[in-house]
Amino acid sequence: MRGGIHPLPVVPGELLRARFIERPNRFVVVCETEAGGRVSAHMPNPGRLRELFLPGARLLLAAPPKENPARRPTVVAVLRGVRPVLLHTQWNNLVARCLLERRLVPGWEDLEVVRAEVPVGRSRFDFLLHGPGGDMLVEVKSCTLFGAGSAMFPDAVTERGRRHLLELAELSRAGRRCGVLFLAHSPDVVRFMPDYHTDPTFSQTLCAVRDHVEIAPLSLCWRGDLSLDPKRLRMLPVPWAHVERESGDRGAYWLMLRLDGARTVGVGGLGEVPLKAGHYLYVGSAMRGLEARMARHLRKRKRFHWHVDYLREAADRAECLAIRSAAREECRIAAALGEVMEPGPAGFGSSDCQCATHLFYSREHPLDRPETHAVLERFRMAGPPEGDQY
Repeated sequence: MRGGIHPLPVVPGELLRARFIERPNRFVVVCETEAGGRVSAHMPNPGRLRELFLPGARLLLAAPPKENPARRPTVVAVLRGVRPVLLHTQWNNLVARCLLERRLVPGWEDLEVVRAEVPVGRSRFDFLLHGPGGDMLVEVKSCTLFGAGSAMFPDAVTERGRRHLLELAELSRAGRRCGVLFLAHSPDVVRFMPDYHTDPTFSQTLCAVRDHVEIAPLSLCWRGDLSLDPKRLRMLPVPWAHVERESGDRGAYWLMLRLDGARTVGVGGLGEVPLKAGHYLYVGSAMRGLEARMARHLRKRKRFHWHVDYLREAADRAECLAIRSAAREECRIAAALGEVMEPGPAGFGSSDCQCATHLFYSREHPLDRPETHAVLERFRMAGPPEGDQY
């Protein structure tokens, strides 16, 4: 066990290194190789991955097979700092199988793999295991979203994932042992949480089935040669009470708006406000009805009430992110953004508090800036207060 574990069908020396340029759709990544050529690579992971695919991010690509050199290369991993983060979702199951066969998943050491891709009812589950107590069905999930000490899943809404949880819980009530193995591709995390900001329904379902389905979040440490460090496999605790407390339909939100050209916008009591072309980020909150508030902001046709309603009407594009919380964090978030973004007009959205503004400007999309992601991680991914029970 001194050496690394090599679960992937790739020779490290044959990997191509490239830098991320853009992602025109979920399954294609445009990047520039070290040789200076621009290539379109296949992306075998439909997740959002915005915090990983920042401009210039370093990628590892698998070259097309020699028998079919016309095929696109495939994105295997992205480097976060010096460590690879595995992105290949099909290979994620190869990793899971390797760990299960080596009896390296804590709590499941007495189980052996019987077969993969097991059809049960309307679904197909990743593995059927067998041990002294009988059979066990296991579904495997790849977790690539982490920050502030937390690993979180999913990074996009997954109705399929929620359905799997419900079906496993139903099978468990009928007497079958069932589990979900979350592979968190980072050694720098100390807890696992469902991403209740992005998919509150999945989060609520995971909380509801935890007494019936074994939840096994496992932290992995990838080395530069895409081997796993066997000494740094660690099961992560889940702060269930914190997740249930924080994941309600309340909290703060980011409304991100784009102006394709400079213009002057009449903003209620602020009068005529000149605005540059670029991206604007507005911080608001709704301690009741957060989903409805965000949906309202995305609509153009409505009766204007807040300063941001006027800017939303003028904007060429809009998107919204939730930061769910039982506490009102709007002003703290605005203060943090004020340290990394250019402030917008004085008094914008802050007439009922002491903040200078709740609107911020950037030439680039806010989610293309690592500094903005750091603020998002700080408020979305923080764990429970010290002393809280897990």
